[in-house]
Amino acid sequence: MTDNELLLALSDMIDKKLDAKLKPIENDIKDMKGDIHKINLYQENIISPRLETIESCYTDTYRRYKNYADKMETVFEDVELLKKVVREHSAKLEQVS
Repeated sequence: MTDNELLLALSDMIDKKLDAKLKPIENDIKDMKGDIHKINLYQENIISPRLETIESCYTDTYRRYKNYADKMETVFEDVELLKKVVREHSAKLEQVS
């Protein structure tokens, strides 16, 4: 055998061994691509719409409460004033009776 024939034979042997080792890796990659595709579909069709619904509910609630947040301080002050007036009136009613 000549050197070229030996090199060619070695090259063929290495190719066969590499092919044998790469085939399971290629199959695993193919399986993972399928799994990733399923995950993407699930995310697109199930998870994303549900997240959008949750987000919509929270943002709507936030907008409603945001409009009244500044009014709450006034409400607290009014309640304190009412408590004070009720105490004063209760004291006056006690004096009258």
